[in-house]
Amino acid sequence: MLTLSEVSKAFGGRTLFSDVSLQVNREDRLGLVGPNGAGKSTLFKLILQEESPDEGTISFQRNTTVGFLPQESAPAGDETVLELAIAITPEMAELQRRMKAFDAGHDHDSHDFHEVQARFDELGGYQLEPKAKNILAGLSFREKDFDRPAKEMSGGWVMRAYLARLLTQEPDLLMLDEPTNHLDLESLLWFQEYLRNYPGAILMISHDREFLNQLIGSTLEIRQAKLFRYRGNYDDYLVQREANEVKLLAAYKNQQKEIAHLQEFANRFRAKASKASQAQSKLKQIERMEKIEAPMADGKRVKFQFPQPQRSGQRVIKLEGVHFAYGANPVYQGLNFQVERDQRTVLVGPNGAGKSTLLKLLGGTLTPQAGLRELGHNTKEGYYSQYRIEMLQAGRTVLEEALDTPQRVTEQSVRTVLGSFLFRGDDVFKKVNVLSGGEKSRLALVKLLLNPPNLLLMDEPTTHLDMPSIDALVSALQQYAGTLVFISHDVYFIRALATSVVHVNAGKLTPYTGDYQYYLDKTAATNARAALTSGGVTQAVHPQGQLRAGHHRRFFGVPKAGVE
Repeated sequence: MLTLSEVSKAFGGRTLFSDVSLQVNREDRLGLVGPNGAGKSTLFKLILQEESPDEGTISFQRNTTVGFLPQESAPAGDETVLELAIAITPEMAELQRRMKAFDAGHDHDSHDFHEVQARFDELGGYQLEPKAKNILAGLSFREKDFDRPAKEMSGGWVMRAYLARLLTQEPDLLMLDEPTNHLDLESLLWFQEYLRNYPGAILMISHDREFLNQLIGSTLEIRQAKLFRYRGNYDDYLVQREANEVKLLAAYKNQQKEIAHLQEFANRFRAKASKASQAQSKLKQIERMEKIEAPMADGKRVKFQFPQPQRSGQRVIKLEGVHFAYGANPVYQGLNFQVERDQRTVLVGPNGAGKSTLLKLLGGTLTPQAGLRELGHNTKEGYYSQYRIEMLQAGRTVLEEALDTPQRVTEQSVRTVLGSFLFRGDDVFKKVNVLSGGEKSRLALVKLLLNPPNLLLMDEPTTHLDMPSIDALVSALQQYAGTLVFISHDVYFIRALATSVVHVNAGKLTPYTGDYQYYLDKTAATNARAALTSGGVTQAVHPQGQLRAGHHRRFFGVPKAGVE
């Protein structure tokens, strides 16, 4: 369906790809990985024909349709959410106009009418609206939102509508760049199941390991200007890559020894007449060798010791007899909850069950309407969601903000931490007021890690982070000597950190005194991610019915005009 043949591309004097070849077949499920700046987005642009390769060819099978969902926000005009999701082609629009003319009695040619109707049916016109409605519902749109102008919705909801549009159009090759960024957990689970049954090929960039593990059949890695293909899901790729690295390092060392041996012979005997030709032969042997490149360390670990907080008492915080309601909607009545020192607790349960409310009650950003919130001896709490707003000063640079900490830190060590959270090079001189929401979140995270409280409360801390940054955060929190209570839909992150689980449902808390696997075993859950939002028992997630629609454009997806 798609063939890249010996493709090379340089950008700003740096070679991104050299002699890259790739074959994508119908129903392939491919995850594209590589460090920031490796060329993932450029590869997408080459496939989308937004850029041309310096060498090599990119070709499609005839009539192949391609759909693309970018990471950034997309424009929304006066069209309704449903109209945006249906996104009919110009041909479909003309057929619809003519059918309306027939209905209104403006056109009486019955032969023409049957031809127009047949063509509309052939393009899947009659199925488009019900299909789009099913998909919008799966992505958590309410029926009353369907007729709302898209421009009234937030950027995240507009992106969901564009995602619905792509799924409605059902291109032969679906290209997704961080598609889970704008989805809540229930929409994500629905989307994941929908993609399992998708009839075309999928090529995606994602920082969500669980999403990749559930969906992909091969991993494509861009490294050292080459494209490597590994069979299996993301976890399989990590195992295979490590084995390959060991082999490659051994081969590299052996070759270097051989080169050194040949060079030594040449250096020793090139001046000796009787051995000069042999010496020259050894040098030619070195020249003819296909050199093995030294394996590069992937640089995922942060080489920095994070400051540690003052030790708290054994009981860190207690909620006793707490009542809390939003207006007439009670969330907690008579809640009792206690956190002990060194606990690493993840809160799980259905959407709307009260997880974030519990975190805010613990953090003091919500006040109980009855009952007691009591901090233990020496407890200093920090609630992650509030840091971004309250701790950042708009006129400062990123570096100035990060250096403003009571802890003794060097500029070099702070730059190391900033770099691991994607503030690299001149990014550290950007002013806070020009940062995106994601960048502010990352900077707030850096500030938190450089001066952590001894009770850390975090709501979805991995949002806006790529995989190396998630690894950096995991590494920092594994070093952290305080107490941690958090909410996350990143299963990898939870497995790496949680030592206990609290299930929240309908104002009731059920503690599980083991890690996430213990919780899964105790609840007989069959899906690690679905168990995050279950009511405590296994819940199956079913995709909405899928119908095939016709396509008559090569490329479609989110329009570029007006994208910020």
